[in-house]
Amino acid sequence: MDFEGKVLQILPPTKGTSARGEWQRQEVIFEMTQEFSRKVAVTFFNKPADVEKLRVGESYIVSVNVESREYNGRWYTDVREWRIQPLQQQAAAPAADLPPLSEEPSYASGNTPVDDMPF
Repeated sequence: MDFEGKVLQILPPTKGTSARGEWQRQEVIFEMTQEFSRKVAVTFFNKPADVEKLRVGESYIVSVNVESREYNGRWYTDVREWRIQPLQQQAAAPAADLPPLSEEPSYASGNTPVDDMPF
């Protein structure tokens, strides 16, 4: 799932050690820029380099996985980031990849109607 959001707050990291080694978890609060303002806490798990690039007040395209799990009869929902891109870079990239538009195909001639349907 992707959404566009502005960074409101970067919370301090939480660090720990598990059987698999050391881990770091940090949450960033985004404000989704849609019709109604919504805030989302996104978890960055073992991605301190991604968090260092973020700036409060800047907008980003955030790709997340949303997962809920049950523990002792209670449900917990986790929103984890897997990709983040600055909003300006995302908006400029597709335009550069598109070929230039032409008025009509080069194979069209004079008054002959162009029928490029495959059937």
